[in-house]
This record gives sequence, structure tokens and C-alpha cells, in this order.
Amino acid sequence: MTDLRILHNPRCSKSRQTLQLLLEQGLEPTIIEYLKTPVSAQELQLIVKQLGFSSARQLIRKNEDAYKQQNLEDHTLTEESLISAMLSSPKLIERPIVVFNGKAAIGRPPESVMDIL
Repeated sequence: MTDLRILHNPRCSKSRQTLQLLLEQGLEPTIIEYLKTPVSAQELQLIVKQLGFSSARQLIRKNEDAYKQQNLEDHTLTEESLISAMLSSPKLIERPIVVFNGKAAIGRPPESVMDIL
């Protein structure tokens, strides 16, 4: 199944659990280790839409050091600025993200990705 993708961080337990869940379902996603192979701005914008989010802000991990360092709590920042921040510091991207058939889901909890399969 080549159109099933997971943005994966192997150091993240939720990411590992979500990948394991997909494999247990007999699914073979394309694994994108986004810290090693960054996604593009266009891909991130599309994922925000596929998740049904109204803003890229909803995809940002607020507990990361880079969040504070880049002053991302500033609500006057544009969508482009938020996307740019995630591209420059990919650890800011919430994980894991599963994309399938034009929809996306965050695996927190891992079972939540079943809704799009």
C-alpha cells in the first residue's frame, strides 16, 4: 500500500506503537523518518488541511525548547512563519502522523489513526 504513509520518529514511543499497530493490521506504510528526511512546506500545509486543522499552530509541539526559543507562542505569527519554524526545527512537528487516501491522523493515542484507514 504505497499511499499509506507515516511520519515517524523511532525514538518516540507513540510513533513506534502506531507503526506497530499498522503492521499488526497487515498494512505496510511508507515510513518517513521526518527528522532525517524533512517534509516540504507544501506537504506540511497539506497535512494541516488533511488533519482538519484551522492552523498550523495545532500541529506544533509546544513543550519543545524550540517553541520557546523561536517565540512561537506569539499569536500574531503567520501560517508561513509557523510552517517555516517546523521546517527549521522538525522536532516541533507533532508525531506520529499517518496519511492515507487524502486524510491524516495523529497517533495520539495510536488507535486514533484507525479512523482514516
